[in-house]
Amino acid sequence: MTVHFIGAGPGAADLLTVRAVRLLQQSPVCLYAGTYLDAEVLGHCPPDAKLVDTQHLDLDTITAELVAAHGAGQDVARLCSGDPSVFSAVAEQARRLDAAGVPWDVCPGVPAYAAAAALAGRELTVPEVAQSVVLTRTQRDSTRMPRGETLEAFAATGATLVLHLSIRRVREIAERLTPFYGADCPVVIGSRVTQPDELVLRGTLADIAEQTERHGLKQAAVIIVGRAVDSRDFVESHLYSGASRDPDVAQD
Repeated sequence: MTVHFIGAGPGAADLLTVRAVRLLQQSPVCLYAGTYLDAEVLGHCPPDAKLVDTQHLDLDTITAELVAAHGAGQDVARLCSGDPSVFSAVAEQARRLDAAGVPWDVCPGVPAYAAAAALAGRELTVPEVAQSVVLTRTQRDSTRMPRGETLEAFAATGATLVLHLSIRRVREIAERLTPFYGADCPVVIGSRVTQPDELVLRGTLADIAEQTERHGLKQAAVIIVGRAVDSRDFVESHLYSGASRDPDVAQD
């Protein structure tokens, strides 16, 4: 039997992949983080499935649930918010499953930042404005950031920044980024995007902290910073330029 790490997307039940839904339907055990998911997502599980909310469980307890289900011959759906490739703790859990001899696989999902950008109607890469997107976080009550991975270092590139797990530090973030992007740099914050209580804030580095504090945002939000977020005067890419090009050669 297998533990399936499944990207649950930003929270909406209809933003799971077809593969994710199939895995949920065939798994008699489902572990999920109730903080981040709309309850309708669990509607894809079998009616008699064992549902375990992990938001208050430590890693040892979660691992024990996964190993026990495997020992009972049951597939497990381990729902991860957004996409499992970033900030999902899959690495820690998978390492423990390997040690216990439990097989596992990963089913990708829609990242929360992509859902926030979609709701804002913005592309995060705009020709000659920003061609890179940095996914990162800030440090508070969490593991240390690797050496060299500072907001200032990323901001110096001018790339679009997407900050996870950082909504409680918006004021500090704005202060640190303003010297690089300017106080008028656009910012989008998506909170619980695609869920019934979703909220999308649009502002600048000068006013986004006040907006965030006024709405009392504390968790389940992503912050997107960069000129691409609201850029309107930009050149067009070569992708659809109509210029003659070799169809066998990839174009920028």
